[in-house]
Amino acid sequence: MPIVDVHNHYYPPSYIDALRTGPSNVRVTTDGEGNPRLHYPGDYNIAVRSHRDIDYRESMLKESGVDTQIISLTTPGTHVESPANAARLASLVNDAFARVVSEKEGRFVAYATLPLNDPAASVHELERACTQLGMCGAMLFSNVNGVALADSRYWSLYEAANSLDAVLHIHPTAPVGVEAMTEFWLMPLVGFLMDTTLAAANLVFAGVPEKFPRIRWVLSHLGGAIPYLAERLDRGFHAFRECRANIVRPPSDYLKQFYYDTVNFDRNALQLAISFAGVDHFLAGSDYPHQIGSIPSMLDSIRGLPISDADRAKILYGNAARLFRL
Repeated sequence: MPIVDVHNHYYPPSYIDALRTGPSNVRVTTDGEGNPRLHYPGDYNIAVRSHRDIDYRESMLKESGVDTQIISLTTPGTHVESPANAARLASLVNDAFARVVSEKEGRFVAYATLPLNDPAASVHELERACTQLGMCGAMLFSNVNGVALADSRYWSLYEAANSLDAVLHIHPTAPVGVEAMTEFWLMPLVGFLMDTTLAAANLVFAGVPEKFPRIRWVLSHLGGAIPYLAERLDRGFHAFRECRANIVRPPSDYLKQFYYDTVNFDRNALQLAISFAGVDHFLAGSDYPHQIGSIPSMLDSIRGLPISDADRAKILYGNAARLFRL
């Protein structure tokens, strides 16, 4: 049975080199094992070998039985830079991704990286990535330096994405109010999930999926708390006039059309989410090679679900093949 992993991350070496030599708001150090550490406000990432060595990664995928990965950049993202530098680095990353896709034909597909703190430049880069580099869409961060994705400044980006039939995958970043999450890794363990939830609910209530229906949305980490809270969002729609200002149907109607990656390895959580949106809207994801990610856990959790083999094949491959036109 083929396997496609839609949520994993790659740092092109040229991107890490560009951060090192600057200018950049990201400071790069090296840990005791020779791995780059990317420091940015409030957090840092360790770029282990699989984050940056594509040949090594390919060997790991062969061992694990994963056929294709949809690669993306991860935090800090280019939006932490000045707008001009963000555009430069996003273009550098996308060119590097395109080379990987071409050189490793069939093994990788790529999400574009966008300079999200410059909406006009983001439109240009999305169009370039999709029409010239052959990318399927882009990964968006759940907020952009505190600005919500539902903000009207991004509607030109959604108009472009709509015309391209693009996939937009929302990935969390440091949430607003991160000061309360500095201990015990609470930012990635709790804050990330809440920020994805907030971004998705805000987009729906603002009317973005209503106005731009050809965008295919993907939510990271099983949608945060969306499957669990959707009923409450629907109650808000019926109770509050403001929640009906931009949409004509309850929020859950839109959210059931979103796709959800399976980066939550609890089978009960997966079953709840599937009962909410239906098996056709779930995509296998590992969060590889982050410390908190795991290809074996991804596979074990999906293979352990009490569903038919046909439905399991949809999650592991079929839904991604349809969404990304593999």
